[in-house]
Amino acid sequence: VAYLLLILFGGLGVHRFYLGKSGSGVVMLLLTLLGIVLSFAGIGFVLIAIVLLWMFFDLFLIPGMTREYNNKLVDMLTA
Repeated sequence: VAYLLLILFGGLGVHRFYLGKSGSGVVMLLLTLLGIVLSFAGIGFVLIAIVLLWMFFDLFLIPGMTREYNNKLVDMLTA
């Protein structure tokens, strides 16, 4: 599910919200929105490029984030 969210809504950080990483999800969302607004001035493309690079790295980080999130859920259920 996280990969699907990354592919469909990656720039908005939805996959990070889904995996419990809401802080970085908010940063990703703000960078994308600010990038779109500032793209008319030419500066926003840098922000959008940063988000695209971040999304590429997330392709490799999602398995670890998923494992961490699932372990937290198991710990909550067994505590």
